[in-house]
Amino acid sequence: MKPQVICVPGSVAPAAQRYGPLIERVGDEAELHIKDLEVYREATPPAGYSIDEELTAIDRLADANGLDRFHLVGYSGGGFISLAYSGTRPQRLLSLSLFEPAQIPGKLTKEEEEFFAVLARRLEGLQGDAFMSTFIREQVKPGAVLPPPPAGPVPAEMQKRPAGIAALIKAFREFPFDRDSLRSGTFPVLYAYGDLSHQEQALKAGILAQLFADIRVRRYAGVHHFVPADQIYTADHAALLLDLWLSAERSASELSQK
Repeated sequence: MKPQVICVPGSVAPAAQRYGPLIERVGDEAELHIKDLEVYREATPPAGYSIDEELTAIDRLADANGLDRFHLVGYSGGGFISLAYSGTRPQRLLSLSLFEPAQIPGKLTKEEEEFFAVLARRLEGLQGDAFMSTFIREQVKPGAVLPPPPAGPVPAEMQKRPAGIAALIKAFREFPFDRDSLRSGTFPVLYAYGDLSHQEQALKAGILAQLFADIRVRRYAGVHHFVPADQIYTADHAALLLDLWLSAERSASELSQK
């Protein structure tokens, strides 16, 4: 059976857009199940929305496809959710792959607190386009070239983004999580980030390297958090993921035979 992978996107681009290039590059080598965020399942964020809703929805998707164990891929906000999943349901994962998670669940370090405090201050009171442009600019290094907004009217799906992002940020803060729970994961982890993203991404890589026993970190030149998806999931990145998934499956098979 080919590797079975669940892919969770971030708070801006829908799953099909975020992971389309990866699906194309992987081809028939693995089966990717893309999962949009629950925060966007309605026109506005669900009342009382929480990260637990996202974790339960991943369980539902896995169960519906008969997946007892699977590989999990998370980008940005989906990276937070994937880390939360790996700490609460480690027995279900064969591997974890992250590209620039929005935040690590649990108690923040002083450096993390400083970054998110600045972000919160600069987003306070903003709405619509002003919110989105500030949210994007604050997560890349000065001088990084950002893609222009799409021409024409804003699609209805994208109109949900400012409120959804605000709901996610609130849910991140409220999610109870002990970072030490990540130490129980026996699966391999890949953490990738771009050299044009805010240095906070490198900080998070260092924090996770102290928590996961088996983690590899890849830094991509000329890439930041908001480049088009095909510049993130390149042939090289796809090959790296395939190697991770296949080696993790071999290791799991060998352990089961002992």
